Amino acid sequence: MTQADIVGKTFMLCLKNEGYEADLDVGTVYLVLPDEVAAARDRIRVIDESGEDYLYPSEFFMPVALSRSAKDVLSVG
Repeated sequence: MTQADIVGKTFMLCLKNEGYEADLDVGTVYLVLPDEVAAARDRIRVIDESGEDYLYPSEFFMPVALSRSAKDVLSVG
């Protein structure tokens, strides 16, 4: 997955969580916040299980396409 694949995506599927087992659940779809500086460093900003946003390695995630209704359910705020 390239950084171009990540930038602009709103939701990502967690594929692995090595070292972050308490913060990320494999198979969970997470809301991703735009962060160009993080993307340049192969990181993405994810709202994790704590409800806060943190940076994680981009290779832990895969972009997912969601329907509008699914996005409405998963969106916070």
